[in-house]
Amino acid sequence: MIETTEFADIPTTTLADLLGRERVMDIEIRPLWGPVPRVAGPAFTVRCPPGDNLMLHAAIHRAEPGSLIVVESGDLDYALAGGNVCAVAQRRGIVAFVADGLIRDLAEVREAGFPVFARGVIPIPAAKKAVAPLGEPVRCGGVRVEAGDVVVADEEGVVAVPAARRADILTAARARLAEEAAETLDEWEAAHRARVDELLAAGGFEG
Repeated sequence: MIETTEFADIPTTTLADLLGRERVMDIEIRPLWGPVPRVAGPAFTVRCPPGDNLMLHAAIHRAEPGSLIVVESGDLDYALAGGNVCAVAQRRGIVAFVADGLIRDLAEVREAGFPVFARGVIPIPAAKKAVAPLGEPVRCGGVRVEAGDVVVADEEGVVAVPAARRADILTAARARLAEEAAETLDEWEAAHRARVDELLAAGGFEG
């Protein structure tokens, strides 16, 4: 079985080239502090209704070390988590939060070095009332994420690799990176210009 931590060496740009737009989260899901390290791991999925964060708080005690907690919420009025929740998650070995929503206590989170990719911050805490199952498919940043999918996040964005394709995508990504590393800028420029000129000629461009 492929270890998902091996994806930490794969840029999201390479994964996006291989997987396409539908596996890349919206640009609003962004790192909340920087420079942020690239993180990767299996998704532990959580769904929180607007105004409530109970299940995210439950998840930090149930997700396996090495997981990225991926949250469906879409709430822009209340914080899903704060400094203490992020600190406990970090202490338990959670790699990062990827949340379609907001957090608070950003200064504490930044100082602790806990990666959070989300829509932003707000100082208002959510309620803790709504109980829901953990580990079900969620939508985060417009992407359907299932428990166990490999989530890779860095300063370029967040990509979800389907669990069933992770071995093939890892192999293809490594091959692409090796090919790029072996190519000089002069070689790339020559091939790039030839390709651009070919496309321009096919489109009837003269000049």
